[in-house]
Amino acid sequence: MRPYVVVNVAMSADGKISTRERRQVKISGSQDFIRVDRLKAGSDAVMVGIGTVLADDPSLTVKADDCRKQRRDRGVDEHPVRIVVDSRARIPPDASILHKGAGKRIVAVSARADKQRVAELKNHATVIVTGDAEVDLTVLMDELGTMGIQRVMVEGGGTVIAGLLTAGLVDEIYTFIGNIIVGGKDAPTLADGPGFIQESEFCRLTLIEARRIEEGILLHWTVNKKQVMQARA
Repeated sequence: MRPYVVVNVAMSADGKISTRERRQVKISGSQDFIRVDRLKAGSDAVMVGIGTVLADDPSLTVKADDCRKQRRDRGVDEHPVRIVVDSRARIPPDASILHKGAGKRIVAVSARADKQRVAELKNHATVIVTGDAEVDLTVLMDELGTMGIQRVMVEGGGTVIAGLLTAGLVDEIYTFIGNIIVGGKDAPTLADGPGFIQESEFCRLTLIEARRIEEGILLHWTVNKKQVMQARA
């Protein structure tokens, strides 16, 4: 069974998740950081794309002591499995995600990835090869399911999220909208890539909750996956 997939992003009031240089921007505050840490701690795995790794060098570890303790009490590692979607195996060997915090790492690459770089990656992570030129996200999710991963939190970036939405693999979305405007037609958004063309293809959401947090608002959505799959058929 494929994992349940939850996307979590913070965006500006104009829908940008970083600057046009892919530079990380502080959009939410301490209260939202706590929410995200708890969401991460409740997940079996956290996934990002290679663009996020190259731009931000995240560790994707659980920060709060109580959250790590709760994971230990459940008999699992303090930190969820860290997953990087990296079609060409561009992740630096010293990337924080491969070294900081105990726990498992998975890097998903495509068949076109450099074989030597893939061999080096295997010293730090489990490598899954799927797809010819790009990682086949559907096959990747099937593989994660066979590994016992039942819940995946996706933290970016826009290309990976767009691919997951297009494939009908996302179940829920949390969007924290902050009180800043970043601007720029080339600044990344929640769902980058070519985008949908026909209105029938649009990804439809159902709003579960809208809640103010500090100077922004948190929107919690479910994804109408049936409609997505019908549009793709």
